[in-house]
Amino acid sequence: MRIAFLTGIWPPDVGGPATHGPDFSRFLVARGHAVHVITMGDDEPAERPCEVEVVSRRLPFPLRYGSVALRGARAAGRADVVYASATYAAAAAASRLGRRPLVVKLVSDPAYERAQRYGLFAGTLEEFQSATTRPIRALKALRTASLRAARTIVVPSSYLAEIAGGWGLSRERFHVLTNPAPPPRDVEPEQLAPGTFVFVGRLTRQKALRTALAAVELVPEARLVLVGDGPERVELERVAGDRVEFRGARSRDEALRTVAGAEAALLSSDWENLPHSAVEALSVGVPVVATAVGGVPEVVRDGENGLLVPPGRPDELAAAMRRLLTEPGLRDRLAAAARPSVAAISSDEIYGRLEQLLAEARR
Repeated sequence: MRIAFLTGIWPPDVGGPATHGPDFSRFLVARGHAVHVITMGDDEPAERPCEVEVVSRRLPFPLRYGSVALRGARAAGRADVVYASATYAAAAAASRLGRRPLVVKLVSDPAYERAQRYGLFAGTLEEFQSATTRPIRALKALRTASLRAARTIVVPSSYLAEIAGGWGLSRERFHVLTNPAPPPRDVEPEQLAPGTFVFVGRLTRQKALRTALAAVELVPEARLVLVGDGPERVELERVAGDRVEFRGARSRDEALRTVAGAEAALLSSDWENLPHSAVEALSVGVPVVATAVGGVPEVVRDGENGLLVPPGRPDELAAAMRRLLTEPGLRDRLAAAARPSVAAISSDEIYGRLEQLLAEARR
């Protein structure tokens, strides 16, 4: 197959979609497919497993997004199928202009993310589904119109599939495919101070890292390392205590080494779909302390491979961290169950199924 792949971020960017893009492209190329990526970026791509075309983020948004759509249409015209893990409106336009079928990996509610970014809505993802102000209705209409162009919609969690099923789209189009665990390999853990928890991901409002910082303040023996960058970094650095370290963006291998040396991965999000960071921590044998939001409980099982707490509660997050550090045998027991808990969602298994869905969309 020839695949035109549109995505919003790509290494050196960090985050789940930036992990998925090179990984899946590499898998497809190894299987004999041709992949042409169109993405947005501030720098040259850090990984090139295939042809990667970057639209500069320095362009004003209308020009940038329009360029993604036009370049995507050119790539689609030479492809068999269009695949998108973001930039859904641009992908829908590319699919129509290139007259090729579209497969979408839906990782969030794009209308909700825009409403949050523009300051139009401050509630939860679930509450957003019933919001009816005129600007929000317009964002929802654009989201649904873009996704309606897709022949197949892949979602990483049953949680998001249930929400998206209420958008007026055919439920037969939805397929739940969990974010895959990295291939099994030995990772040399970074030597971190005792009591260190690690967060890996974008420093965004969604991740509610102020909750994590407040929890660390309540546990004197705890430290926190933040791996990643994002719009919240400056403000978080301003309020963080001296037991919090900001590493900035790191390569995936560096991030895995850091997580592998931690007491646990920490995830304080107010809402989530199904974060790559949780799956990757479990894959290197590290438990996860997380908020029980979105699809997180589909991979992090309380008391088995991690600990779950309600969102927005620094006291309960701190209690879970303290318990992990002080309860005899708990951390070892959770760590022993971590790697086996994601053994069934290997990248070969998940990407093989996604490859099959791309092939089926051509028929």
